[in-house]
Amino acid sequence: MTFKLAVFGNPIAHSLSPQIHEQFAAQAGIDVAYEKVLVESEQFKPVAQDFFDAGGKGLNITVPHKLLAYDLAQQCSDEANAAEAVNTLFKTKDGELRGENTDGWGLLKDIETNLKWQVKNQRVLLLGAGGAAQGVIANLLEKQPALLVIANRTYERAATLVERFNDPRFVACDIVELSDLEPFDLIISASSGGLDKDNQESFLPANLRQSATCCYDMIYGKQTPFLAWAETLPKTQRSDGLGMLVEQAARSFELWFDVKVETRQVLTNLRETRVS
Repeated sequence: MTFKLAVFGNPIAHSLSPQIHEQFAAQAGIDVAYEKVLVESEQFKPVAQDFFDAGGKGLNITVPHKLLAYDLAQQCSDEANAAEAVNTLFKTKDGELRGENTDGWGLLKDIETNLKWQVKNQRVLLLGAGGAAQGVIANLLEKQPALLVIANRTYERAATLVERFNDPRFVACDIVELSDLEPFDLIISASSGGLDKDNQESFLPANLRQSATCCYDMIYGKQTPFLAWAETLPKTQRSDGLGMLVEQAARSFELWFDVKVETRQVLTNLRETRVS
């Protein structure tokens, strides 16, 4: 039996999801047909519903449709409700459409297991307050950082997220106040286009990092301004988001098929492919 899987997004041509899930399927001995589907926002809900009506097993959802997927889902996980966004959809045994958000899972798995960085009791800075940030805040707080600061060009958006999560360790900061802060142990960029598309470095002051600071960019596959800013740090203390992509995909695969898969070789294969 061949199981139908897909990822919906716009744009979608760059997606590595088919390669990732095909490797997971090979590990598990499961036959899958995984498609990349370009979907306009106004068509997302009917096209997604048609996919499941036609026997689709599972959907991954990427930008800009995660909020639409959240609205479509009939039931949601705690992570999806906290993020108010869904990146994984499937039908439950009772036929309801369930939404999950595996982004935070993937981020923390990559940071703690693959990179061996610490979150517990650390000072953490999250750059950006859009959907990518929303999807990981609950998971970061669950790991008990000493402090989680969220900084965004529009301060009100960051403050709204802080108010929603209502955790004394979680505070908002205006981007212009970053120069007044003490160094952080971990800095995560969750900004899809960079905090400033023209010159991000201009308002990421050096005081944010120290020799032991780790820097993580949720974007993968290119040298972002944030990673350029962190380039003076050792390679073991800076990373793009490819590991997060693989780990969140592994969680989706587990939710669909109730089977755990190994991610390390998949991540190695992807990095080697992108270098060669």
